Amino acid sequence: MKFTNRNVAISPTAKIGQNVRIGDNSTIYDNVEIGDDSIICNDCIIGEPLNSYYRDSSYENPPTVIGAGSVVRSHSIIYANCSIGREFNTGHRVTIRENTVIGDHCSVGTLSDLEGDIQIGSYCRLHSNVHISQTSSMGDFVWMYPYSVMTNDPFPPSYDIKGGHVGSYTQVCVHSIILSGVQVGENCLIGAASVVNRNLPDYSLATGDPARVIKDLRKYVVMGKGRPYPWMYRFDRGMPWKGIGYDSWANGARQKTPEGEAAQTAGKK
Repeated sequence: MKFTNRNVAISPTAKIGQNVRIGDNSTIYDNVEIGDDSIICNDCIIGEPLNSYYRDSSYENPPTVIGAGSVVRSHSIIYANCSIGREFNTGHRVTIRENTVIGDHCSVGTLSDLEGDIQIGSYCRLHSNVHISQTSSMGDFVWMYPYSVMTNDPFPPSYDIKGGHVGSYTQVCVHSIILSGVQVGENCLIGAASVVNRNLPDYSLATGDPARVIKDLRKYVVMGKGRPYPWMYRFDRGMPWKGIGYDSWANGARQKTPEGEAAQTAGKK
């Protein structure tokens, strides 16, 4: 990765925070705001203009915001009119289309594609090769594993576009598909290669094509490991409850900082 200011184009209307590094061959368009201590790596485009830019002589680029402490890795493109929170991370060659809102402490893996008009909460992790269709949404602490997909068209091609929703703390495993308009509850586990074609209640362990609810996830027992779900009680790497436990964090027994209060609010949704 090189930061030699070679072939870097930054609009005079862009607002670049303190200690921001921008890699070679990157372009920062009009009305982009990049928070302090962020890194934009080589060959990135931030604030990519919308389609009307090419036809409308009076086009004005909408604002694009990337929060402080973020890292956007090489060859990623973030379109205009996106709002992304603090400590955001991407892999390489990520595309995030316009009108996408992403909370704090999220990551989007290599070759993932977010098609725009998407709402994503805080502390979400989208692994590599994840595809999220327009008008889809997810809560906080959602993980989507490689090659998982959210669709939005029940009878393609059509005008009947309706994205699905994935509730907070849900895990969507590899190669799974959530079909148009499906509402997945909170604290669910979707098994690998599942096709979810109907709404799922909270705490569903669902798998198969089509996916069927196997049991209440709170009763899921792995031999020799006790009850590993909900997962927040056995995993804390990168989570706001690290070192204090999920219950203590959720109940507010933690240091009160602006960042911490925002994360705690997310956890209570």
